[in-house]
Amino acid sequence: MNEFFKCIGSKLLRLFSKFHNINYNSYKPKLKKSSFFDYDFMMNLDEKDYPKYLKQAYYIKMGQKLNLRNPKTLNEKIQWLKIYDNIPLKTTLTDKVLVRDWVKEEIGEEYLKPFLQICSCFDEINFDKLPERFIVKCNHGCKWHFVVRNKQKYLETKPAFSLSKYQITNWLSKTYFGCSDFELQYKNIKPQIIIEPMLVEQNLEIPKTQYQIFCFNGKPKIFQIYNNIEHNVSSFNENFNNIDLNYSYNYNLIYSDCCENLKQVVKLSEILAKNFKFVRIDWLEYNNKVFFEEMTFTPSSGFIVFFKDHEFWQIKLGKMLSLKGD
Repeated sequence: MNEFFKCIGSKLLRLFSKFHNINYNSYKPKLKKSSFFDYDFMMNLDEKDYPKYLKQAYYIKMGQKLNLRNPKTLNEKIQWLKIYDNIPLKTTLTDKVLVRDWVKEEIGEEYLKPFLQICSCFDEINFDKLPERFIVKCNHGCKWHFVVRNKQKYLETKPAFSLSKYQITNWLSKTYFGCSDFELQYKNIKPQIIIEPMLVEQNLEIPKTQYQIFCFNGKPKIFQIYNNIEHNVSSFNENFNNIDLNYSYNYNLIYSDCCENLKQVVKLSEILAKNFKFVRIDWLEYNNKVFFEEMTFTPSSGFIVFFKDHEFWQIKLGKMLSLKGD
């Protein structure tokens, strides 16, 4: 039976989601051309060989040689940080459960999204106590979650329920490091399940506004506002001037005015980013209030592709990031 689920799991679950108001977002492994990127290989690979195979992954994905001795571009420096700046605190702050205590100490509990439940396995979830709409996610991965918009239909649709249980259980059995390209901050996180409410305005299916704040050597430098309803993104420099920067393939770049909530999350991000060479801090807006989402130390795993003036932005942002110092 497990082999059957492995073959049809993700495809069938998306099919059932389409007809039962379940937004299922499963992890898709990146396309790789060599078997040495398999999960078991990654988990058994000697750490001294990480740079060697990271260089091969980079060449396969970007079509360029990776310079770890003298990195210049933003992507190269993110790759360098993966291998040579993997401090334990990054693992703590990548854990979607443990990061909350740290954020509470740094900026206050009022910026944390509420948790409905935290469970160690799928069978511990108490669906009777959950609202009509909620999000089920793992604390130790990226895009390891699914959204339920109609609890009753979800519970009554046995194939979808069983397949989601199988997928969550499968995620809990793994570390995201083994599914990624050497994102070491994920390697030692204790797997757990988080249940969150859907923080969306009335009559909306997804959060309307999200913010991404790119911090270089502790200072916020690049800011983005995402409108998830209209699929637009606006980008700003540190002076809150619009810039032509976009790496989100399904969002149109537009110019817009700065808002007070953007200024607020920039100030809060500077507090959170003060001890890190590079981090992107993500925020959610709900009822005109901002909530912390996550610390992202390796955006796009360091394989960022800008849709306009790619080389220009790689060099420009690379110069903004210094790897020197403690």
